[in-house]
Amino acid sequence: MTRLKTFFFVLCITLSLQASSPIKGLLDRVAPGSADKFIIEQVKSPTDFFELDQQGDKVVVRGNNHVSIATGIHWYLKYYAGVHLTWNNMQVQLPDILPPVSQKERRETNLKHRYDFNYCTFSYTMAFWDWERWEKEIDWMALHGINLPLAVTGSECVWYNLLTKLGYNKQEINDFIAGPGFMAWWLMNNLEGWGGPNPDNWYSQQAALQQKIISRLREYGIEPVLPGYSGMLPNNAKEKLNLNVADPGLWCSYRRPAFLQPTDPNFQKIASLYYKEMNKLYGKANYYSMDPFHEGGSTKGVDLDATGQAILKAMKKNNPKAVWVIQAWGANPRPQMIENINQGDMLVLDLNSESRPQWGDPNSTWKRENGYGQHDWIYCMLLNFGGNVGLHGKMAHVIDEFYKAKESSFEKTLCGVGLSMEGSENNPVMYELLCELPWRAERFEKDDWLQQYIKARYGKTTPAVWEAWKLLSNSIYNCPVESTQQGATESVFCARPAEVVNTVSAWSESDIYYEADDVIRAARLMLSVADEFKGNNNFEYDLVDIVRQAIAEKGRRTQLEVTAAYRARDRYAFERTTKKFLRLIDLQDELLSTRSEFMLGSWINAARSIGQTAEEKDLYEWNARTQITTWGNRTAADKGGLRDYAHREWNGILKDFYRMRWETFFRYLTEKMQKKTLEDIDFYALEEAWTKEKKTYPDTPQKEVISTAKKVYLEAGF
Repeated sequence: MTRLKTFFFVLCITLSLQASSPIKGLLDRVAPGSADKFIIEQVKSPTDFFELDQQGDKVVVRGNNHVSIATGIHWYLKYYAGVHLTWNNMQVQLPDILPPVSQKERRETNLKHRYDFNYCTFSYTMAFWDWERWEKEIDWMALHGINLPLAVTGSECVWYNLLTKLGYNKQEINDFIAGPGFMAWWLMNNLEGWGGPNPDNWYSQQAALQQKIISRLREYGIEPVLPGYSGMLPNNAKEKLNLNVADPGLWCSYRRPAFLQPTDPNFQKIASLYYKEMNKLYGKANYYSMDPFHEGGSTKGVDLDATGQAILKAMKKNNPKAVWVIQAWGANPRPQMIENINQGDMLVLDLNSESRPQWGDPNSTWKRENGYGQHDWIYCMLLNFGGNVGLHGKMAHVIDEFYKAKESSFEKTLCGVGLSMEGSENNPVMYELLCELPWRAERFEKDDWLQQYIKARYGKTTPAVWEAWKLLSNSIYNCPVESTQQGATESVFCARPAEVVNTVSAWSESDIYYEADDVIRAARLMLSVADEFKGNNNFEYDLVDIVRQAIAEKGRRTQLEVTAAYRARDRYAFERTTKKFLRLIDLQDELLSTRSEFMLGSWINAARSIGQTAEEKDLYEWNARTQITTWGNRTAADKGGLRDYAHREWNGILKDFYRMRWETFFRYLTEKMQKKTLEDIDFYALEEAWTKEKKTYPDTPQKEVISTAKKVYLEAGF
């Protein structure tokens, strides 16, 4: 009996050590040398929870799984140790004796899913990530409670193998699969081939990268959402394979891939081949993402009910336990496609809950009266479009809308929250807020939360810092409830020049919903205490971002002065105001040279670094440059509305691309005032030429943050 007890005791200890090993690895990475300062306890529970407690001089973190425990560690770091781990600051040195937990704190949630990513994120932000960057992101996910991320890296490798088995040759496959900067829209059935052809090295390195990603996710117990099969095939599938396919039409002037009709007996055969290749590379998943007819895809001649049943059947054949994850965006998911699918077999991402909820909110412009019917759904925050740079959010409304959903009749199918941004690495305050919602049982006030956040983010606070953030939270982070604006109010510097500039990208609806003076005053307040926070990474990042926003506001005002001077034919005023405007672009460029997050070089050099030959490096650089400027070819850029959709207010591109366009335009207006007969400027020709350049840009800070921010703010003339 004694031996049996000893055996079970040793077994429990072994299991405990095995259970905590991902957490030990996490602590070793984010807080080197701190693992022994924590006691980690995993406890069985039907509800996700974490507890913070104290045992001697060690902090106890217990939870029901690795993600809950990691969430508890992050909660402790923020609200007890005054440490905010964020995407550009994922490591900290903790003191020898940790700040104690004076009273046990427990938090739990009945929302079992915490989702992450939009397809677009994988192109607008992650197109050129390596394992080092991905490892940090996965740690960030665990610390923020994410347990259900989209995982589409390396999907092209599955397709390469599938199409090979269907008889396609290498050139045909590369004509179909998009390049790294545009992979997301290929996966969403929007286009073929743009940005390619991809070299052989691309496929091998992406497969290896995804295998590392999936392995680490599964170590944490995080469920990856892999892309499933929903009928996509190359456009020549009808002729080459003699299949019954539908034509979903065009997307922003690009021809969409063909859609294999669900009634074609080859649908199930091809789907089975697809899942077989997926399983070989990455293993089976319990969740698969499929979004047929995304963003305006034509369903003419398609039986939507049969489509839903065919997609579900193929997925269930591969894994009977699998759940279909689908994005609610525009007309998708089509009601006829999902109404006869059983509850529990589908999970709907309410992609833009903060602005265009479809879950049943009666005030929404995209209202669905019955929500998603029997299907489970996730409350998501989209926030960012195109990876654009800019302060933006609906801070109070994100809180209110979440609790509104929880208190509604649709609460019974609400099962989580999600981050669905098109581009990440921006507005950290909003992501932090969304990720905390499941763990806060009671409705809370924005100001109360924000005060805690600031102290956690900077490790301390001052009256000036609080006043600055209060101004921001009540202005630029207080976008009106009824607004359907697509992300941040765009910087006029990044716009293709014109006399009247309301937006940069085609669909942004950039309203000035806030008082610009509030942003300018917030920048002044942050600068007034900046010396007290010298060397504080989070403060210095925020300082640059806030001062950047202030200069963008000054630029918008100055552009109006330029237009007024031109229309008055006041040559002196025109010359003076155009010089002032161009000087602001130069100052913005200088300011952003202080942080690698705002530097074109970081984006281009990441792209080039994953290439193994000069040709590969050049292809990836072209992808990187094109995505953030013209996006597409001439037709897609101008007639398709894609140019400048993914514009970035960054060091390097400000001075060499955006300034170049404005200078060209000002020369044009000057000559028009001289009554010269001129042809219109061919902006696309100028822009395309830049995408083909090879100029190198630095990716490390070129100047000190605080002194530069002060200088730039002063010289901008505030």
